[in-house]
Amino acid sequence: MALETSLEQPAPVRQIATAIAGWVDRLGAVWVEGQIAQVNRRPGMSTVFMVLRDTVADLSVTLTCSRTLFDSLNPPLVEGAGVVVHAKPSFYANRGTLSLAAREIRMVGLGELLARLERRRQLLAAEGLFAPDLKRPLPFLPGVVGLVTAPGSAAERDVLEVARRRWPAVKFTVAYAAMQGPRSAGEVIEAVERLDRDPAVEVIVVARGGGSVEDLLPFSDEGLVRAVHAVRTPVVSAIGHEPDSPLLDLVADWRAATPTDAAKRVVPDVVEEQQQVAAARDRARRVLAHWLGREQAALDALRSRPAMADPRHLLDVRRDEVTALRDRARVTLRHRLDRAGDDVEHRRARAEALSPLATLRRGYAVLQTADGAVVTSLAQTAPGADVTVRVADGRLHATTTRLEPLADPTHPTEPAEDDDA
Repeated sequence: MALETSLEQPAPVRQIATAIAGWVDRLGAVWVEGQIAQVNRRPGMSTVFMVLRDTVADLSVTLTCSRTLFDSLNPPLVEGAGVVVHAKPSFYANRGTLSLAAREIRMVGLGELLARLERRRQLLAAEGLFAPDLKRPLPFLPGVVGLVTAPGSAAERDVLEVARRRWPAVKFTVAYAAMQGPRSAGEVIEAVERLDRDPAVEVIVVARGGGSVEDLLPFSDEGLVRAVHAVRTPVVSAIGHEPDSPLLDLVADWRAATPTDAAKRVVPDVVEEQQQVAAARDRARRVLAHWLGREQAALDALRSRPAMADPRHLLDVRRDEVTALRDRARVTLRHRLDRAGDDVEHRRARAEALSPLATLRRGYAVLQTADGAVVTSLAQTAPGADVTVRVADGRLHATTTRLEPLADPTHPTEPAEDDDA
């Protein structure tokens, strides 16, 4: 029943919100068809928030479901999927918002198609067909490029024109196949295998323009995916535009956003390569010039040294050193010889001074008896005895006439008082 309100007795907001919540709650569970426009999984919450949009009108409503229900969907629910939801409407009075609490979610139409493709992707991924370590590198400059596309298509024109503009000498082997319809998958498989058997082909490009999901279904065919996985030649997938992602993109060695992007990836740009070669050449020249300059500076430094500027300089220095050492040796030797000569002279003089001959030269004489004994005392001779007098330059033979003893032997110059002997 409608609330009884009037200008004099208006109802408060809370009463109106509570009434709306009660009316919505009496609606019960309903089946709603729409398209998932947004998915928000908040960390730590058991509820997943989504936006369910009408397929025709610009109208949307909040859709919630438990995390358990959301995670149990296979394939996972993604944005853009068409669904039929069994949900209970509810009005949140505090915020004044209407939402649907989903109890069951089923994909329909395009959503069901995407679900089948997702299940196929999961099965093929489980077999390892999409493993990153199986991706083969593309050749830097292929001699021959294999192209699989529809005859007279815009994709063929884009690939050929862009590739030849980037590298005029590039060669193509084109294998035509239907890019749409029930025969497309088989013809593409046959074209890829034929190009793979050609030893001249170094890379294969499968190119097609954009299209709807239904138009791109042949490129998610399981047979095509397995055929591309089995070929030995690297394969580039250039199907559709950036949002399109058939299973061929996952198994190919390189995924290009567009056919034009595939041509840019497969064939290098001759202008860019020439610029890189010129830059590398300039870099090499600068490095070589710097190295030569550094070595020349080191060589100049070596040549500027006195030893290298005049190699005889070291010999002259060493010769002067040898001459100085020789002169010092001569002076030292001469000095030592002079000192040794002086020492010898001193010793000789001392020896001569101590020699009896020197004593004799000073006027002394040695008196000897006839038998050669030296007379040192008057007792050794007698008057009339023959004696020999040894002087410095010879001998005198004499006869003793008398003996004259000294009164004081310690003073030999004083004669004795008694002259008689």
